[in-house]
Amino acid sequence: MENTIRKQIFELIDPEYQKFSAALIPNINNILGVRLPELRKLAKKIAKEDWRTYLETSEDEYFEEAMLQGMVIGYAKTDIEEHLSYVASFVPKIDNWSVCDSFCTGLKFAKANKERVWAFLQPYLSSKKEYDIRFGVVMLLDFYIEMEYIDRVLNLLNSVKHEDYYVKMAVAWAVSICYVKIPDTTIEYMRNNTLDNFTYNKALQKITESNRVDKKTKILIRSMKRR
Repeated sequence: MENTIRKQIFELIDPEYQKFSAALIPNINNILGVRLPELRKLAKKIAKEDWRTYLETSEDEYFEEAMLQGMVIGYAKTDIEEHLSYVASFVPKIDNWSVCDSFCTGLKFAKANKERVWAFLQPYLSSKKEYDIRFGVVMLLDFYIEMEYIDRVLNLLNSVKHEDYYVKMAVAWAVSICYVKIPDTTIEYMRNNTLDNFTYNKALQKITESNRVDKKTKILIRSMKRR
């Protein structure tokens, strides 16, 4: 099965897209150059067939193979515990922001299993591994920025301490989404937090880049920058 899937992936290679995507994901040298919509189509097809055999036998020599596995896990129809067991097996394979973020976006079963998935995410958020933490943070910003969870989300973001760039950027991104969606609670947090200066200032920058924040508010947000 794996050889057949790899053959299909190779047939979808776009050399121009390979150059584009390779430039966006530094330190990764195994990108073939397949556009994400094409991989999603393939993932949906696999998810309707014997997806368990595919996940148990598939390789991840190439970026697209890892991306495809993550997509299949998201599209697969199963119960929450089996879903989470496949998620747990996949997270250690994440070695770049693109696979991480696409994987998280696809885990839509989290919406119907909020508390179970919340408990599942906690060890990742307290991990020392950069992509464990980024996975946890991106899951928070994809599925938990709402009134019921906002205080818990901000507390968790405040407790993430890691020097990796992609962790800091994920936290900054998450804080900015918190502000866009729930500004009153988040502005209080922005005035009293223990984020490092880089992450805090990046969060402010991302808020000011949002089209959903008005000009007057952007002036206020810029004035909060740490020097």
